[in-house]
Amino acid sequence: MIVEDIKSAYKHIFESYYQPSLEDHIKKIIELDAYLPYSSTFFCITNTQSLTFEYISKNMFSCLGIDAGLMKTGGMKYFWSRMHPDDIENWLQALNELMNFTLNEIDEKDRDKMSYTWNYRIKNAQGQYVNVIQNTTPLEFDLHNKPIVGLAHYTVLESEIIMQVSATAKMLNKNMEYETKFFGNFSQKLLSDGISNRERDIVRLLILNNSSKEIADKLNISPNTVDTHRRNILKKLKISSTGELIGMIKANTFFIS
Repeated sequence: MIVEDIKSAYKHIFESYYQPSLEDHIKKIIELDAYLPYSSTFFCITNTQSLTFEYISKNMFSCLGIDAGLMKTGGMKYFWSRMHPDDIENWLQALNELMNFTLNEIDEKDRDKMSYTWNYRIKNAQGQYVNVIQNTTPLEFDLHNKPIVGLAHYTVLESEIIMQVSATAKMLNKNMEYETKFFGNFSQKLLSDGISNRERDIVRLLILNNSSKEIADKLNISPNTVDTHRRNILKKLKISSTGELIGMIKANTFFIS
């Protein structure tokens, strides 16, 4: 699919209704950029209503080697033009399903608690396709409570890593922990397809070295329930220990967001 066809083919993803932007909030986010260290992550303030980047952080050039002025002038269409051709269809399907899930399954009052993650490959200034994991948190909604302005963080990983195109939607719960509400894989079938959303949350917390009791507290469930989930995860993946599980993830044998 060529870049020019993206918006027309998937116009319901990007179609929205006017509402003034949160200028003061955005201004404060931009002010923080001057104090952030250089790293493999950069952030942008995105506007799917105008298909523009309202701001691009200084780390973008160090991550991709692309001039920020060029990307800001070209907007999202320029960014899309650098995406790996094999990833475009899967990426669009991921966006479509995330939007449909949000509009159909998430109550309007809870949409400001959502966080979305997906991945794809982008051509850097050296002509290499590098992996990008994008996490977007909505900042502003249109009159129909559809996200239009977001704070997007992009983590760039080396091209040698093989990643499936997948997407995740998480919601911040009362314990200030993100719970997985949606997961979809849009490339070939993953070894981890049988893992439930709750089990994904437990895997994520295990990787962060949380004990069963700590996980239970964060997810508001009992330690016994956590242990049951841990046993089920190992059984589904046909492995014998949590250490082996973490090793598989770090080796990128499969991708769990």
